[in-house]
Amino acid sequence: MSKKITKVLIANRGEIALRIIRACKELEITSVAIFSEADVDGVWVRKADECYPIMGNVVQAYLDYDVIIKLAKKAGCDAVHPGYGFLSENADFARACEANGIIFIGPKPDHIALFGDKMASKVAMREVGVPVLEGTDEPILDKSEGARIAFRIGFPVIIKAAFGGGGRGMRIVESMKDFEPMFDSATAEAQKYFGRGEVFIEKYVRNPRHIEIQVIADKYGNVLHLGERDCSIQRRHQKVIEIAPSPRLNEATRKELYRISTKAMFKLGYESVGTVEFLVDQDDNIFFIEMNTRVQVEHPVTEIISGVDIIQRMIEIAEGDKLIFLQEEIKFRGYAIEFRINAENPNKNFMPTAGTITNYLTPGGPGVRLDTSVYSGYTIPTSYDSMVGKLIVWALDWEGAVKKAKRALDEFVIEGVITNIPLHQQIVRDEDFRSGKFTTNYLDTKMSLFNMESEKSIHKEEERISGIKKFIASLKKNNITPRH
Repeated sequence: MSKKITKVLIANRGEIALRIIRACKELEITSVAIFSEADVDGVWVRKADECYPIMGNVVQAYLDYDVIIKLAKKAGCDAVHPGYGFLSENADFARACEANGIIFIGPKPDHIALFGDKMASKVAMREVGVPVLEGTDEPILDKSEGARIAFRIGFPVIIKAAFGGGGRGMRIVESMKDFEPMFDSATAEAQKYFGRGEVFIEKYVRNPRHIEIQVIADKYGNVLHLGERDCSIQRRHQKVIEIAPSPRLNEATRKELYRISTKAMFKLGYESVGTVEFLVDQDDNIFFIEMNTRVQVEHPVTEIISGVDIIQRMIEIAEGDKLIFLQEEIKFRGYAIEFRINAENPNKNFMPTAGTITNYLTPGGPGVRLDTSVYSGYTIPTSYDSMVGKLIVWALDWEGAVKKAKRALDEFVIEGVITNIPLHQQIVRDEDFRSGKFTTNYLDTKMSLFNMESEKSIHKEEERISGIKKFIASLKKNNITPRH
């Protein structure tokens, strides 16, 4: 039985909060924003129908779900959307929402818990017929046991945090002599960032493509896919550029990825949207790596090629509605590329560069979308992730999408802080990228070849405008009227 959602508290910040607000407005749902002390000037705070401050530590504020649930009840919200990050994959939060009569817009708590446990999810997926990498089936802390497992499956191996992600607590080990220090380093980092030091060990696949399948499922057993995304361009295991569809994926491999992803989610009784992530090796072998039970940062590229509003469908599924389309009714058109625009310096190991944006000129035109919550005069906080926005471009073919990206990136001006826009400008001019030839080691091999001038470009537009003003002033001084 479906229950119409009328008011949603958005338990997040930044561009994803703004994205959810916009989806709510189109569905005629009242949106409620929350904000920490560092986010008083956030655009999403102004755009929401209602807003409430959350006090305390500016990061922990978005993680205190007892306070957030109390705010939701005080505001009369009947649902909460967690966005991505923060509490989006916290099963306890989802259960607490349910216990307080609030709809959690996302999967069931048991599925969040299952896929939040890397080992349990690997076992569950293997049991429903999904190929997985050889390695441990249980999280471990014992270094000697880890060494025995690594020796058995053969080097290279990869050590991963069992209860985290985003590249933290992850180490690639090439030989036994490196295993112990790498194991110690991985477990220490996992403990620091996730509060648990357990890791698991898997066979390491050299130079694979990182391919993920967007799935969407309702409570009535209908499970569909919305195509794939190629997320191979990464640095330190964190995505930099995402593409839909993958420009060089074998068609038979593509269909198999669709088949096993939807079949697995059906067998496991999954509900809501989610992303099944795989490695595809040079021989087109497929290996499951993880399942994300939330909306992805890169969801816009899928929306653009499929025409499906993923956030709105999440809300409707949470209401108990059936999917409004069949698999054969989803038609994919063209190519979309998303560039994560980060306030960071690629020349200095991607060091974050918080500060105040002094000049902000955005790209536009046909086939250009910008998901962001920053503006000229906005001060980027030091407490959060360095991403300030996502530039998404679309064209009917891959070559056109790359040309569109080049044009849009060249139009994009952010001054006052150093960003990774110059890196993206280099990538779209690279012949391998333009040919669609890239794997997860792309940036490792290309960074030393790129010529980025992040520090210089920060003042380039300002200097150009100043030069124009000086030129016009000199014309006026000599009584010459400039022609337009």
